[in-house]
Amino acid sequence: MSREGVIKFRAEHRRSRLEPRRYGEAFCALTAWREILALTGLVGQEPSRYGGYGFGNVSLRVGPPSRPRGQRSFLITGTQTSGVHKPTLDNFCVVDRYDIGQNRVESFGSALPSSESLTHAAVYDLGVHIRCVLHAHSPVVWRAAEALRLPRTSAQVEYGTPEMAREVRRLFETTALAEIGLFAMGGHEDGIVAFGRSPEDAGRVLIACLAKAYGTCCQP
Repeated sequence: MSREGVIKFRAEHRRSRLEPRRYGEAFCALTAWREILALTGLVGQEPSRYGGYGFGNVSLRVGPPSRPRGQRSFLITGTQTSGVHKPTLDNFCVVDRYDIGQNRVESFGSALPSSESLTHAAVYDLGVHIRCVLHAHSPVVWRAAEALRLPRTSAQVEYGTPEMAREVRRLFETTALAEIGLFAMGGHEDGIVAFGRSPEDAGRVLIACLAKAYGTCCQP
């Protein structure tokens, strides 16, 4: 398994503070679910997990639904901010453009984009109706992926790479991913990704899957 938190794409980042008037509402909606994921251990930073690196990240579309692929801008947590308590807009950035084939991400904000930004971008490219992506780490869901019949990316594909982005497209075209709204990352220890039309939709999918995973472990 690869180390957490390492940016593997070419980042073209412009340092600038995000305007609360423009991004405040999206920030609040996203941060509310980030807090829920932190309370359930799905996002965070712990010395005993993943070498002490932060894990998990969240994003929300902030551009018009009609934007073409590669230009579906989204607000996302900055790299290695998962352990930050009470985050502010300074812990986020906006990914404005991206090119999966060229392994490039263009962004702006006080923080550098999450190392999983290309994976989030690949999910948004699946359809204009997808407005939120939640990337969590759950050993119980990850280990139960087969029993739960979750779509799963190849174990040979690492996170944050063009190959992972292409794996997301493959799952969308060959599995029931569109209906399930969640997949496991085979080559990214404990990694799972949920998505939906809103943070509430993606969050419900994720928490429901977590409950099902615990149910598979509960044998009378």
